[in-house]
Amino acid sequence: MPDKVRCAHILVKTQTEAKAVEDRLAKGEKFADIAKQVSLCPSGKKGGDLGKFSRGQMVKEFEVAAFKLEKGQTSAPVKTQFGYHIIKRLE
Repeated sequence: MPDKVRCAHILVKTQTEAKAVEDRLAKGEKFADIAKQVSLCPSGKKGGDLGKFSRGQMVKEFEVAAFKLEKGQTSAPVKTQFGYHIIKRLE
């Protein structure tokens, strides 16, 4: 298990919005472009890039999902206290 991962994410309020993001990704839209358009997190301006983080820095549900991903893989929507995240492992 890595000590640190670098991920990007798209944060939306509802499960319906998260599903819409998944549909757009499935159609081939770029993750970063969608993040810039719809993400509620300030990281959206950077295509959702959160940089590298280690265990204990993110809320539990987010951390568990992020550390399970392989490089280049995108998660199903992950619900946290902030909303729904679609997470992409960058490295």
